[in-house]
Amino acid sequence: MTADQHNRYLGFAHLAYAALHLLMGVLFGVIMIVMFSTIPPQPSQPPPPPAILVVMACFFLVFTVGWTIPSMVAAYALLKRKRWAKTAGIVAGVFAAAQMPVGTAVCVYTFWFLFSEPGRSLYDRPTKTVAGGRPDWNGVNQQRSPEGEYAPTASPPDWR
Repeated sequence: MTADQHNRYLGFAHLAYAALHLLMGVLFGVIMIVMFSTIPPQPSQPPPPPAILVVMACFFLVFTVGWTIPSMVAAYALLKRKRWAKTAGIVAGVFAAAQMPVGTAVCVYTFWFLFSEPGRSLYDRPTKTVAGGRPDWNGVNQQRSPEGEYAPTASPPDWR
């Protein structure tokens, strides 16, 4: 497989992981609300207040959504081939590693691809350099000195 195909599959893997994690989180939250709301109260104790259940469900929903955001961002960056996709993929892989077994598989595939030769060839591009070596502070093009010879750098212009 080519690096582009691996990149595409990794983007879809993060998207599928985020969707599965979000679906399971919402399903677990609904089950939690149903279970807590149908507990028969003890004769000597009052039932739990509904506000507590709502707060717990909201906290769980926010936590679940917050845990899937890195994978959604990484999926977007990988599928659109953004410059920052490698960083987003690493962060999403770390978040996904905690969720057995699907998240761990996505994490292993993410790290394998991004740190292997195909991933490095796709995302580790050299930075652009300015030709000429030294800045042209005075408007005069200065050439590089021969190797081993000291040449002082030009001082910046006085802007006062």
